[in-house]
Amino acid sequence: MKIETVGVVGCGLMGSGIAEVVSKAEFSIVVCEMSEDLVEAGRQRIDKSLSRAVERGKLERTDRNVVLDRLSFSTDLAALTDCDLVIEAIVEDIKAKNELFSTLDGLCGPEAIFASNTSSLTITDMAAATNRPGRVVGLHFFNPVPVMKLVEVIRTIATRDDVFDAVFSFTKDLGKQPISAKDNSGFVVNLLLVPYMLDAIRHLERGVASVEDIDRAMTLGLGHPMGPFTLCDFVGIDTLCRISEIMFNEYREERYAPPPLLKRIVSMGRYGRKSGQGFYDWSEDPPEPLAL
Repeated sequence: MKIETVGVVGCGLMGSGIAEVVSKAEFSIVVCEMSEDLVEAGRQRIDKSLSRAVERGKLERTDRNVVLDRLSFSTDLAALTDCDLVIEAIVEDIKAKNELFSTLDGLCGPEAIFASNTSSLTITDMAAATNRPGRVVGLHFFNPVPVMKLVEVIRTIATRDDVFDAVFSFTKDLGKQPISAKDNSGFVVNLLLVPYMLDAIRHLERGVASVEDIDRAMTLGLGHPMGPFTLCDFVGIDTLCRISEIMFNEYREERYAPPPLLKRIVSMGRYGRKSGQGFYDWSEDPPEPLAL
């Protein structure tokens, strides 16, 4: 089973990164978005990322142009008809993902493999929305995709061995380091990481220490590259809240439940670095902790 042509649905932060690394690995690729505006935003996001790589000496300018030329964009899912592998990178909502896979099921050839970049939803639920459950896997990339080496490859109880092996090998071809994960909500990384971030928020609620001091404790005391609140702002406060809700609904364990403070910050529209404010004010340099 050989993967040659790849489709990516969704060209936001994750989808654009996936499209970039797939194109760099010299696969034929088609990227689909809902509108021309979103297509253009995704194209510019990839262009900006490649330009940064050129500035840092990690990519030749001529190679940048080749990578861009290899990308094809469309607002029509029918453009994915001949793809060997289609990777979904849309909103973290099971209904939306199931509707997409059901539509793709009727458009793509019977040998096409479907993969989801979900970080918390179970792949089995998506596979059940298709007539090809043996050809559905999870492919969880990490942000920023061009930089982060890890990819979680998730096998469901229905995934065929040859399909899993083909996708695992494909991930290596991208220059990534894949690991095999069971199809449980959160897989490996978020299963361990989400409770860590939520615990930091709970300890902040209890007055154990300030945002700045908790972050400093974890960076200087344990050698972490960033503290839990800085990490929350990079992940996205709204994203963390949504993931924790999904995982709590799956496991019904308190450690996955979103703390009240997390929900209040989301209500205020403070989504982290992407919105300019979260636990920190990112308009400052260095970012300043905000009142909570």
